[in-house]
Amino acid sequence: MKALRCRVNHLLTGKVAALAGTVHLSGIAKQVLAGRIWCGEQGLHGDEQGDRLFHGGPDKALHHYPREHYAFWRERIGARDLWSRPGAFGENISTDALGEHEVCIGDRFSLGDALLEVSQARQPCWRLNLRFAHAGMSRLVQQSGKTGWYYRVLQSGWVAAGDALVLLARPHPQWPLSRILDVLYCRPVEPDLLHELIGIDSFPPSWRGMFEKRLSSGRLEDWAKRLDTPSADVS
Repeated sequence: MKALRCRVNHLLTGKVAALAGTVHLSGIAKQVLAGRIWCGEQGLHGDEQGDRLFHGGPDKALHHYPREHYAFWRERIGARDLWSRPGAFGENISTDALGEHEVCIGDRFSLGDALLEVSQARQPCWRLNLRFAHAGMSRLVQQSGKTGWYYRVLQSGWVAAGDALVLLARPHPQWPLSRILDVLYCRPVEPDLLHELIGIDSFPPSWRGMFEKRLSSGRLEDWAKRLDTPSADVS
């Protein structure tokens, strides 16, 4: 197994508040934390989500987004005050030099006293359109493959910015997140690959169900409801 470790530059949490002047509640506006913080099954102590049906929970306990992606987005959509600090994408963990090509589904990392497992890539939703004041932002994130990813917490513990994120186990080295995202969003239905993905128990049941549905239907999903901003919020 390839040795992999990187320093966590920032840990962040957020409180639920109105999103971008709309009626929608979200915890996407994260603030940098100082000192040690408890990381439990639901994530960092004090972190909140506005829609618990689709955000948060044990399989989305922590969101990790690479800070180095910000330069790409600055080029793509232009200047935003959000680029000046971590947390633009609502991430709980901010690092440099670790991305979707380097991280595989099911990877287990130590962070401080906690043990984390990569559970899924982020599936962006229309809230990013409002967050960045860009009507197509969620689709751009999906198409780019620069989505970030989620961890479940296998062992709770104290964590802090400056701790090393250290790879301990890699059960699925053939499935970096970049390849999963390519299969999910950029390729036609390929039964052999879908059968392989269904057999990976590191995915939450919702993802395995998605792969099974695609396999049985032979069709890609319609992502419009997840990606497109509700009409009432489009000016």
